Amino acid sequence: MNTISVCNKNVLGVINEQQIKALEPEAQAALETLEQGTGAGSEFIGWKTLPSATPDETLTAIEQTAAMFKRDCEMVVAIGIGGSYLGAKAVIEALNDNFAAYKKSRGARVLFAGNNIGEDYMHDLMDLLAGRKFGIIVISKSGTTTEPAIAFRLLKGMLEQQEGKQWAAQHIVAVTDASRGALRNLATQEGYKTFVIPNNVGGRFSVLSPVGLLPIAVEGYDIRALMAGAAEIEKGDNTNAMTYAMTRHALYRAGRKIEILVNFEPRLHYLAEWWKQLYGESEGKDHKAIFPAAIDCTTDLHSMGQWIQDGERTIFETEITVGKQNHEVVIPNDDENLDGLNYIAGKRIGFVNEKAQQGTKLAHLEGGVPVIDINLPEISERYLGQLIYFFEKACGISGYILGINPFDQPGVEGYKRNMFHLLEKPGY
Repeated sequence: MNTISVCNKNVLGVINEQQIKALEPEAQAALETLEQGTGAGSEFIGWKTLPSATPDETLTAIEQTAAMFKRDCEMVVAIGIGGSYLGAKAVIEALNDNFAAYKKSRGARVLFAGNNIGEDYMHDLMDLLAGRKFGIIVISKSGTTTEPAIAFRLLKGMLEQQEGKQWAAQHIVAVTDASRGALRNLATQEGYKTFVIPNNVGGRFSVLSPVGLLPIAVEGYDIRALMAGAAEIEKGDNTNAMTYAMTRHALYRAGRKIEILVNFEPRLHYLAEWWKQLYGESEGKDHKAIFPAAIDCTTDLHSMGQWIQDGERTIFETEITVGKQNHEVVIPNDDENLDGLNYIAGKRIGFVNEKAQQGTKLAHLEGGVPVIDINLPEISERYLGQLIYFFEKACGISGYILGINPFDQPGVEGYKRNMFHLLEKPGY
């Protein structure tokens, strides 16, 4: 069975095998804590069994709802912030044609709102939607989070005005709490179709729940293959997750405070954004933890490459290598050869990218940057499911090694308190 794999041989020299192996007792204890549900935040580890325990009828209902949107709507706006949008965005962008926005969609085109408070962004989105058939997927446990609540109020009113309240109610789907909250109450009152965000699943771990699955299905992708890939890692051994967690902690204890997730495939940009939230929000507590950053290569080698090569040695890289490309593009020969590229004429662009990746790794290793390697056989629903679950599992282990609660986010409330006070919200 092909799966993703992790290799840490390219960290040796900065740290040694003994430093990694010394973490085994802590990592094993962290794994047992996670598996047995005895650690801090254990009320939010429902994500662990989502791949295997999600009922078939839930997947069928998601597929049927997606089919409705694809039949009736040109566009569907997924409203949510943080984990309520990043996972779906990551998978959709990874699977989509790079220029999907300019081509015919496999499903209804999914747009995102409620992930910022940009006034021009909302104006431009509403301008795009004016006169078009569109639907709404609103994702929020409470229904009162400021950014998505503003977007939903505006877009709900716009849809009702364009199509009438009855049509709008049939094309607004709420993904929310099972029984309480403003959005659940509104959905009951208006008769919206609903899906449940499990109470024991936090936002950044929710991509394999209806939170992520519904928008992904609307775009026309195979959510069953995504879940099957995740289930392969759920039911497999924990070698990769343990290796990743132990290696990054050995590097952290050796003074490497910044982890840079590196990809050489443009479609993985939002996968890195999702990963940044997963690890940043899970581990950044008690004034400790690795800072998660990301670069897209070779693009960022012409901007951040100098710092990575010669800057302060507080960094390490985790590099994703994609084994198989979906298409072939060959560099042609040119008789005049003014650009000097005939030495690679007849080669695939993917071959050049592969050598750029290998050359970059060698340069960074020579520059004292250790590299953890993650091999992804190809970008597909199955392997993205594997990668997502692997990162989630390793994150839980890593958080417990660090000695924090990986499943809460108390620091997120700080900006909200100040913003509400400045807005003169009652009670603030």
